[in-house]
Amino acid sequence: MTGKPLTTELQTGIQLSDALPGPYYVQLQRQLQALIDSGALGEGSYLPSERDLADALKISRTTVKRAYDALREADVIASSAGRGGTVVKRAPRISPEMSRLKGFTEEMREMGMEPSSRLLTLEVVQDRTIASIFGRPSHAPLLHVRRLRLGNGAPMSRELAWYDLTLAPQLEDWSGEGSAYAWLREHCGIHMGEAEQSIEAIMSTPAEMEAFGFDTPMPCLLIKRRSQDVEGRMVEYVEGTFRGDAYAYRVRLAG
Repeated sequence: MTGKPLTTELQTGIQLSDALPGPYYVQLQRQLQALIDSGALGEGSYLPSERDLADALKISRTTVKRAYDALREADVIASSAGRGGTVVKRAPRISPEMSRLKGFTEEMREMGMEPSSRLLTLEVVQDRTIASIFGRPSHAPLLHVRRLRLGNGAPMSRELAWYDLTLAPQLEDWSGEGSAYAWLREHCGIHMGEAEQSIEAIMSTPAEMEAFGFDTPMPCLLIKRRSQDVEGRMVEYVEGTFRGDAYAYRVRLAG
């Protein structure tokens, strides 16, 4: 795809507005990311130069540069060594194996990626529906954690988790950073044993679209997990939405 026609396509496909959330460079980054995720900008597509796209969208070159820089940092685009310019890279796709209980942090490290998190919510709640999953009364205290989980700086999963504070009251002192399993082991003496897990195909919600930078609803994987410690006590309930363009789980089956 050459630069000139692509500039025209982007001019009609990208809409920047003061009515949309975020500064223009963030809007541009998200909309370019959505075009890449949807396949409209495929692997190997050349993006217009900063100057050409700025002129087409009637914005400053600095705005385009900031959007491109953010996409480069997320390893989505790169400078081409051959013909020059900026090219769309293949979306990183990981394929972890489901063979034992492990958290996101350990899973990313096994894939050779650097895990990190962006904490969105950390609070003690009382939730009748979630408490019933743990087999607790409706007034039982639960630690609710909502995090955006990242691999090499790219958002991979939006995670909602609840922990039984009746069983692990020390967890109330956890900052929400790093591995919950490591904190449970080191500060509560709780060692995770096994989990029951289900996987569903869903379309991203508005909250997940914002988290993953999607401009339109995209396929995702919803993983629900009930995790127990080695004594068979339920410690954790998790609902994690994983972006479908980056995840493909493998399951080893014995014959």
